[in-house]
Amino acid sequence: MNKQSAIGRPRAILHSIVQTYIETGEPVASRTIARRLRANLSPASIRNIMADLCDEGYLSQPHTSAGRVPTEKAFQCYIESLGAHRILAAELQRLRSDLGDLETTQSRVQRSSELLQEMTRGLGIAAAFPAAAQTLDQINLLPLADRRVLMIVATRDHIVRNRVVTLTEAIPQQELESIRNYLNGNFSGWLLSDIQRELEIRLRQERAAYDAVLSQLQVLYEKGLLDLGLAPEVHVEGASNLVGIDLHLTREKMRELFRALEQKKKVLTLLDRFLEQPQGEVAVHVGLGEEHPAMSELSLIGITVQLPSGLFGKVAVVGPMRMNYGRVISAVLHVGQALSSLPE
Repeated sequence: MNKQSAIGRPRAILHSIVQTYIETGEPVASRTIARRLRANLSPASIRNIMADLCDEGYLSQPHTSAGRVPTEKAFQCYIESLGAHRILAAELQRLRSDLGDLETTQSRVQRSSELLQEMTRGLGIAAAFPAAAQTLDQINLLPLADRRVLMIVATRDHIVRNRVVTLTEAIPQQELESIRNYLNGNFSGWLLSDIQRELEIRLRQERAAYDAVLSQLQVLYEKGLLDLGLAPEVHVEGASNLVGIDLHLTREKMRELFRALEQKKKVLTLLDRFLEQPQGEVAVHVGLGEEHPAMSELSLIGITVQLPSGLFGKVAVVGPMRMNYGRVISAVLHVGQALSSLPE
């Protein structure tokens, strides 16, 4: 026996245990590993190595007579052994075609989360984070019933936001069109912050009180026409996929888990906390109990990408610790690449 093979045996046994546990969900016995590896090692020798792996924190033993269960540390070691994943041209083209049929960033982000859950049967998450300096593309104003107006603002980063406001007095459609034409004609291509400063100057001028367009524009401006904020666009798909997984949770804990995943703020915290790798590099975090106790048996795989419009996006999958890591890493990598390579 050479020294290298002796060193490699514990790792080979550990990875075989992880693979077996992913497939079965049951504690793994030494005889199972002996049959699986077909190595010249007896179950007794494998038991000794498994005992060492327990001492080192890679395995746990639920009961004295039971097999071993891999820990978070074991899963992390196994994931590191998977190596780099190739980008498949055909798969990348399929995803680009799917996402490329959509025009807005919101629709592409939403579709990305759907694709992730379809490809992995996990919880698909996709988010786009607006640039701090946003440029106006165009504004549209649509009259609704009961003195309400739908204000739609599209920026050059392909983000479209809308807000419904209720006015004291209705503004006729023709006047709304005049306001829209004034804003688009004067300010399309301007930074939103510059538009706000310029409008405040114009609306303070004396002639604004006598100009019908500026007078009505004042009303909409005070209703927050350009006060869009910089909230990220976040979509989560496939929470129901977690129902069929045995996460050893009580009904109340399962409800807590779903409540947490339904909150946009919680999901963003999850992405910020566990996706710290450089852009384009897949991150894998096994066990999310630090974020929420009900997530202790879940893992997150994700990637941060730069979008052509200047935004940056995050796509991720949350699934059971026993997930097929190779398949999920590949799905995350392909969806992230497709999303980042689309034309503006």
